[in-house]
Amino acid sequence: MILAPRILPLLRLPCWVAAFCFTLSANAQTEWRQFRGPGARGIGESDRLPLVWSKDTNVEWRTEVPGRGWSSPIVSGERVFLTTAATAGEVEAPKKGLYFGGERPAIPKSPHRWLVFCLDRSSGRTNWIVEVYAAAPSTPIHVKNSYASETPVTDGERVYALFGGVGLFCLDLSGKILWSLPIQSHKTRNGWGSSSSPAIQGDRIFLVNDNEEQSYIAAYDKRTGKELWRVAREEPTNFSTPFVWTTEQRAELVVPGRNRVRSYDLSGQLLWHLQGMSTITIPTPFAADGLLYLCAGYVGDTVKPNKPVYAVRPGAAGDLTLPEGARDSKSIAWMEANASPYNPSALAYEGRFYVLWDFGFLNCRVAKSGRESYDKQRLKAEGTAGFTSSPWAYRGRVFCLSEDGDTYVVKAGDSYQLERVNSLGEMCMATPAISGDRLFIRTISSLYCIRQSP
Repeated sequence: MILAPRILPLLRLPCWVAAFCFTLSANAQTEWRQFRGPGARGIGESDRLPLVWSKDTNVEWRTEVPGRGWSSPIVSGERVFLTTAATAGEVEAPKKGLYFGGERPAIPKSPHRWLVFCLDRSSGRTNWIVEVYAAAPSTPIHVKNSYASETPVTDGERVYALFGGVGLFCLDLSGKILWSLPIQSHKTRNGWGSSSSPAIQGDRIFLVNDNEEQSYIAAYDKRTGKELWRVAREEPTNFSTPFVWTTEQRAELVVPGRNRVRSYDLSGQLLWHLQGMSTITIPTPFAADGLLYLCAGYVGDTVKPNKPVYAVRPGAAGDLTLPEGARDSKSIAWMEANASPYNPSALAYEGRFYVLWDFGFLNCRVAKSGRESYDKQRLKAEGTAGFTSSPWAYRGRVFCLSEDGDTYVVKAGDSYQLERVNSLGEMCMATPAISGDRLFIRTISSLYCIRQSP
């Protein structure tokens, strides 16, 4: 009799716990407010995230997206935001794979419409579409780029959409434009266009505009668009998104560059710099387990170190450039001279550091030391495949999305094991987003919401 009141709750506990844990798992990490999500790391948390999908399997919804845009979707609450640039004129289809000769110096004459979308996270229904600008483009782009390649950011109250050479637009959650900031167009390397997304921290939004004429980094008041400061940069065109690195010591803005990687405090003062990157920087910096990871691996470089990865310790100051032949220092935990990707950003997951090469190889290292766990492993068994999208991870797997729309699912660990390939059959170059137990994949024509069936 005395034990009964205690036993009954214990007997009921597993069902209650199961339901509670399912709810927690499904709703884990619903916010994905910037490129690659929290910390720019590309890591999902829910153990209900999908491992298997196709055009007909585990697709909760698919929404067609007009125009062309390789920006990533972002998610806040029950809203999914993405951008695109649409035109009634002819648009050359992008080619797959890593290639040269994609320059298109002729500027399109047809009017374009720069659009911001808001979709319902659960249904894919369009909440609103806002045209923020309409005109003929003022600059050319590489045939593989788009006029909407910058990923928007949100603070949960407003969404900030950047379009290179057009402007920065602040919208509220109902789609009303609160303010806009024109961005002067400049020549870019070989007319390739732009892709660097904005970063947000506190009450400030940061933009990096590296080009062939007048490069700069600037901070703006996120409520009004007022410029707070601007610092000139001795840099040619770069494509990497800046990263706000927050440690116990401070918050700093890390910006890769061809000449130097530079870190600024949030008022624009230079904290440290580092020479030795490749001549084109695309991967986004990120931090994991106390280290900052920097990558730049332009495939056309011949000067060494030509494809370096740096792991930087917090609290650095001054010139961090390594002497020739050195692999580490007081501020640099490790450096590998020929280990960096070109387009995709790297991934740190479960103590390992993964690099996905554009031409379809995956490499794994120990994140703390840089020691190689396994050498380049070919993802596609036969033939070749191009990769532009950055890899992501969850549920003990690493996911690599090819331009063919095939996602290679690799078990995380010190040995390479390809588990399966999930195919959508459409060209993909945007990096996916994760929210709760949903995965959002943008193709050339649509946005897919992938969710594991109950």
